[in-house]
Amino acid sequence: MKRTGGQLIVEALKANGVRRISCVPGESFLAVLDALHDSDIEVIVCRQEGGAAMMADTWGRLTGEPGICMVTRGPGATNASAGLHIARQDSIPMILFIGQVQRDAREREAFQEVEYRRALTEFAKWVGEIDDAARIPEFVTRAFAVATSGRPGPVVLTLPEDMLRDMVEAPHARRYMPVESHPGKTQIDDLYLRLIAAERPMIVLGGTRWDEHAVADIKDFAERFQLPVGCSFRRQMLFDHLHPSYAGDVGIGINPALAKEVKEADLLILLGGRFSEMPSSGYTLMDIPYPQQSLVHVHPDASELGRVYRPDLAICADPASFVAALADLATPVAFAAPAEPRWAERTERMHAAYLKWSTTPETSPGTVHMGRIMDWIEANTAPDTIFTNGAGNYATWLHRFHRFRKFNTQAGPASGSMGYGLPAAVAAKQLFPEREVICFAGDGCFMMHGQEFATAVQYGLPLIALVINNGMYGTIRMHQERDYPGRVSGTALVNPDFAALARAYGGHGETVKATAEFGPAFERARASGKPSIIEIVLDPEAITPTRTLSEISAAARSR
Repeated sequence: MKRTGGQLIVEALKANGVRRISCVPGESFLAVLDALHDSDIEVIVCRQEGGAAMMADTWGRLTGEPGICMVTRGPGATNASAGLHIARQDSIPMILFIGQVQRDAREREAFQEVEYRRALTEFAKWVGEIDDAARIPEFVTRAFAVATSGRPGPVVLTLPEDMLRDMVEAPHARRYMPVESHPGKTQIDDLYLRLIAAERPMIVLGGTRWDEHAVADIKDFAERFQLPVGCSFRRQMLFDHLHPSYAGDVGIGINPALAKEVKEADLLILLGGRFSEMPSSGYTLMDIPYPQQSLVHVHPDASELGRVYRPDLAICADPASFVAALADLATPVAFAAPAEPRWAERTERMHAAYLKWSTTPETSPGTVHMGRIMDWIEANTAPDTIFTNGAGNYATWLHRFHRFRKFNTQAGPASGSMGYGLPAAVAAKQLFPEREVICFAGDGCFMMHGQEFATAVQYGLPLIALVINNGMYGTIRMHQERDYPGRVSGTALVNPDFAALARAYGGHGETVKATAEFGPAFERARASGKPSIIEIVLDPEAITPTRTLSEISAAARSR
């Protein structure tokens, strides 16, 4: 039976298990929208393509299956590139479909025409264009395979408008086959020998391609060997923070005691991540290209092994397969009860240092104390609550002081992209409506994609957004005072009344100007059953948990 290109796209999506897509509609893919009318795929209509792409990234981040986004050509595609960049740097499976100009107008700089293979290659693992509707099953299935194999990432497929209207015969699409990479027995044996010979071992978890079983298995492995475990930047949900083996967040603003332990480790196992600039504290925790630590690097993409750091043992394996192989390792006889590993005391000390580091400070400037607010959140939210955020100094309060307990409770961009938190919260609440979703955003961060609050209202998604408002681009102002003290330029902001904005959209709004107001405001937001914004008016001096803006400026002036 002949089908249109639009129908074939939808058929291929269904065959590959797609249940939802995000989009901003455009005339360039009307044939797909028409085919979606007759399908059971849920279409989340967004207000800006960047937000739509970030929602798709979040679905990929929380499910391991490619998130799907559809946008129109030209400005629609360039807007969506913000989400592509996040998915690329964060190794998130995602597929972006872009409507394209008709085939007979190509290479004429037609209306909104862009050559996406040139424009988006830096943002995607593969950029393809489907010129023949009969090849749609081939291209779409390949897109799913590329997005999920090796190091996951985004794929772009462009769809000429006239191709989508063509009536063709084509095979029925089949579901893609995930490609797993497994460690060899000799590699596991090698790791075992290195481990039992070590004095100061440590594991750092990161990357993607994890699942709930793999997270449980690495916890069991760490328990059996009493190993200290750290989590890479914005991957904290990979390990229970209250487990005796947890050593802390290896990310921005790392605990100096933890940084010292990483540098002094004699065996460092990097599992799943790349240990890029942020988790490595600007490439200072390990020497390049030859680390002083004995390095075991486990990553699902062979091209990442040895690209920056030359490992002593390179294992090309996805985290789930690698961790499953660890289950067969027997605890050495020397470690059997009542004896303990020689590093057991070190592990205990590292966990104690983490608990101290993640305890909120007693005081801060102003009438709102974020430390007490974090204490309230810790005491009044469930372990499966999902936290999302964008980028900014405000995120320090979440990353340092929230103790993640469960897998799939975090969606934050390791790429450091502002504006991510609110679209991510919309996507997370759509995916897990039974769980509470809390977005952390700064005033500058929220305004970048805050219009997606309207999407939350439209689809009845009662997320709670905490907008931490200090009236400036706080991180940049902090750096400004550090490098150019007293010379404020380009960082001041004038903001709307965020609580009133929430109500204007049809949601619930609250304003918090004193610490004691937060708990009741949160409970009212929770009880409203609506998407909510709680504006937290923060003193600009409270720029970090430990140093004020004036202290940073004064230190710079004294240099």
